[in-house]
Amino acid sequence: MILKTTIQGLATAIKGLTLTVRHLFSARKSRRSLDIKQDNYFEEQAGVTTVQYPKVKMPIPEVARYQLDVVIDDCIVCDLCAKACPVDCITIEAIKSPEAIGKTSDGSVKRLYAAEFDIDMAKCMYCGLCTVVCPTECITMTDNYDRVTTNLADLTYSFADMTDEEIKKRKEEWTKFQAEKEAAKNK
Repeated sequence: MILKTTIQGLATAIKGLTLTVRHLFSARKSRRSLDIKQDNYFEEQAGVTTVQYPKVKMPIPEVARYQLDVVIDDCIVCDLCAKACPVDCITIEAIKSPEAIGKTSDGSVKRLYAAEFDIDMAKCMYCGLCTVVCPTECITMTDNYDRVTTNLADLTYSFADMTDEEIKKRKEEWTKFQAEKEAAKNK
């Protein structure tokens, strides 16, 4: 019984050491980037697996989910992305306009100003639901994954480009329009 256990222990140790020595000698060459769809993907994994970041970066798959980006000029401020977000990391404040204020790149008419459009990437779970529901495709997942900070507040990205004075002016315009509309209705 003791002899069997000892032999089994030595065999296991030799197997582990063999694997370590084999890896030591294969680590002299760099690992090639392989397509995971290949049948022999796991058999061809040899070489250094540690990437010397930031000098060397791993290739990013096309369907990767990383940093969110918003093209605010294409945003119609519909708020669908904020509603679809399961962790409420998107904050949007819209200001109505009395008339159309322009068109997006896909031809959608813009009738709302984006006073606030913030995404808190510290809360984001990178599910991509916000990108799926966007009718103008202005919110997208980029391949940028290396935005690092020690301050949590730096992870809240603001995409709205209106100044406080502009926001106040647009709100006053809407209030004035509503008052004129109400006065015309009461005549």
